Amino acid sequence: MSVLAVENSRCAVLRVHRKDRPGSAVATEGFDRARPLWKATLVDGLADGGAAILCTFHHALTDGVGGVQIGMTMFDLEPTAHHPDSLPAERPATDSSWLGGYRDTLRYNAELAGRALTTAVKSAPDLLYNGVRRPVATIGAAAATTASVYRTVRPLNSTGSPLMKRRSLVRHLGVHDVPMHQLREAAHRGGGALNDAFVAGITGGLRRYHEKHGAAVADLHLTMPISLRTEVDEMGGNRITLMRFDVPAGVVDPAQRIAEIHRRASNVRHERSLPYTQLIAGALNLMPRWYIGSILRHVDFVASDVPGIPVPVFLGGAPVRAQYAFGPTIGAAVNITLLTYVDVCSFGINVDTGAIPDYDVFHDCLVDGFDEVLALAD
Repeated sequence: MSVLAVENSRCAVLRVHRKDRPGSAVATEGFDRARPLWKATLVDGLADGGAAILCTFHHALTDGVGGVQIGMTMFDLEPTAHHPDSLPAERPATDSSWLGGYRDTLRYNAELAGRALTTAVKSAPDLLYNGVRRPVATIGAAAATTASVYRTVRPLNSTGSPLMKRRSLVRHLGVHDVPMHQLREAAHRGGGALNDAFVAGITGGLRRYHEKHGAAVADLHLTMPISLRTEVDEMGGNRITLMRFDVPAGVVDPAQRIAEIHRRASNVRHERSLPYTQLIAGALNLMPRWYIGSILRHVDFVASDVPGIPVPVFLGGAPVRAQYAFGPTIGAAVNITLLTYVDVCSFGINVDTGAIPDYDVFHDCLVDGFDEVLALAD
């Protein structure tokens, strides 16, 4: 879900008033299966005279980068509002038979199996040729790929955190902002990139949160979405893969933490299993639920970095003041998504209150964690 804050409510968009429902409830409610997998909610009459638009997209429709691309179709680069032509008539919802879902599932699984078989057939001649010409190198490469696939799908037996173990269906949403140039400069001082400083700020906050509760923490399990999108890909669509690895939350020095996170993240981005993520996802789709749960529920946190819009934009003639993205926790205790807008890094914080029941304490620790990282830029 993304939240867009604008100066006032002069916006020609869908107006659905949900004053009695918090944003977390709108974010976690399901989609109407008879309608498209997106919805927009306009919240107006805010205390400062502004308004907010809550846009919710299912991940089957798009990923973070694709969501920004779709969002750009809503915005104007000038304050003059663009008035669209008359909208087409609403199409009536269609009722599908109860067999339709099973038929679609069987068709999807058959397509996955077909793609896997096609890939194997195409790869067999090269594998056989290389096996004859360079048997040692071929066996080594196959072993390295197998090990990489295992690292991608291996189950986790426990959380890295001794504190954030419980999971629930209740979410608490929050936000935080930091200057982009300052976070980027801190990353350079630590020998990393913007995303490395972002993860270092989160882990610093998590270390402080554990210290508040008298718990020690070393490495934490992180799930990080990695974009597979290319320049030739069309707008929208989900073109990410999820990679899991451990990050050093117990390292107190922020510069050392950034450097170590950069090293580990670089290794993950060069995993040999990345080209096979679609096949891996298809295989996991056929696995028992308990196995999928073992992969997801012991992850400590999710961190996602989405490049946003670099210039000021307008919506319905109103200037956009801020934009936040909230990603699903997918089994973790918290998901923190960075979405840039102009020169600000805006964090959307989605907390599982079963794992983190005292949100205010957690938020204060998170702010302190980013402050210690930003201090490197001074």
